[in-house]
Amino acid sequence: MPFFKDKFFCMFLKIYDKNPDMRQIKKVVDLFRNESLVIIPTDSVYGIACDMNSRKAVEKLANIKGIKLKDADFSFIFDDLSTVSGYTKPISNHIFKIIKKNLPGPFTFILNANNNIPNFFRKSKKTIGVRIPDNEIVRTIVRELGNPILTTSVHADDEIREYMTDPSLIYEKYKNIADAVIDGGYGKIEASTVADCTGDVIEIIREGIEPLRY
Repeated sequence: MPFFKDKFFCMFLKIYDKNPDMRQIKKVVDLFRNESLVIIPTDSVYGIACDMNSRKAVEKLANIKGIKLKDADFSFIFDDLSTVSGYTKPISNHIFKIIKKNLPGPFTFILNANNNIPNFFRKSKKTIGVRIPDNEIVRTIVRELGNPILTTSVHADDEIREYMTDPSLIYEKYKNIADAVIDGGYGKIEASTVADCTGDVIEIIREGIEPLRY
């Protein structure tokens, strides 16, 4: 069963990608610190996100997807490539150069996780999906929060619906589930490209909005 809040209030926050309003950013950061779910813009589809350190919020996110926490496969959104190594095991220079060439951008890189990921993930989660979107709103939020956030696309299953690109329509659909929806402009229809970097050779798991540049 999907998770529904027992309090029906959801903020709708207009934030611009260029020079985001820090007052609005701080509102979102406070929400994340209080175990809230927030729908965020990225450089592909909109996502529903929470603070990675809040087990309660992560469980809500898993419940929305109809999965158990141990089976959750959410993306970790970082603000900068320099912070990724704090949560992942070392990678080869060759793979690092490819990742650096493509980020920020609409890509999810699957990397081997280290012990700095939340302890409620450690037994079941050996890898993480790393995202650094080319979107100043969400990267500023992560930077102000001080740690990555977890996110999953707002659409159901793997089907991208065109109406889910409009933040006002997303708000109507999710206002009884999320605590806030950020209007960062129209989103994209296609999801990010997913690349598995856990081996010696990069494997494309899903072709998304942009091809990987080598």
